[in-house]
Formats: sequence, C-alpha cells, structure tokens
Amino acid sequence: MSLKLAELQIAIPKTFDAGKVADQIQQQSAIQQSNAQAASERQLEKNRETVTKSTETSETSSQDEEKERMEQERQNRKKREQEIKETKHPFKGNFVDFSG
Repeated sequence: MSLKLAELQIAIPKTFDAGKVADQIQQQSAIQQSNAQAASERQLEKNRETVTKSTETSETSSQDEEKERMEQERQNRKKREQEIKETKHPFKGNFVDFSG
C-alpha cells in the first residue's frame, strides 16, 4: 500500500488532530472519574456525620431516659420511706410497761 504525496499531505495533519481529540477524551474521562470520586467521598463523609449525629442523639436520649428512670425510682423510695415513718404500728409505742 503506497501513499501518494497528496494523500500524505491530508493524512498527517488529520493524524495530529485525531491524537489531540483522543488526548482530550482521555483527559475528560480522568476529570470525570476524579469528580465522581470527590463526590463519593463527600457523600461518604456526610453519611458518617449523619450516623454519628444520630448515634449521639440516641445515646443522649437513652441517657436521659436512664436518668429519668433513676429519679423516678429515688422518688418512689422516698415515698415508701415516708409512708413507713407515718404508719403507726398497732402495738408499738402505745403502752410503756415500767413494772419490771
């Protein structure tokens, strides 16, 4: 296959143009890939923060529930102790026997 001079004059510049286009396409795909990776990392970081915040919220609410339960138990204990103090025994304290 022999190329004539006229064909070479047309083919060589087109080869350079084709090389430039191929290089641009390759660079575009690399840029798109890096953009996609950056977006993925941002989304991953956002998901991590969301999980952390919800975990902190659930821990806080469980701690609040625990404190509330402990306070309720303490109040119930105080009530029982107060009721025991106020309750009079049918025999105790009514009669003192000094004969001995």
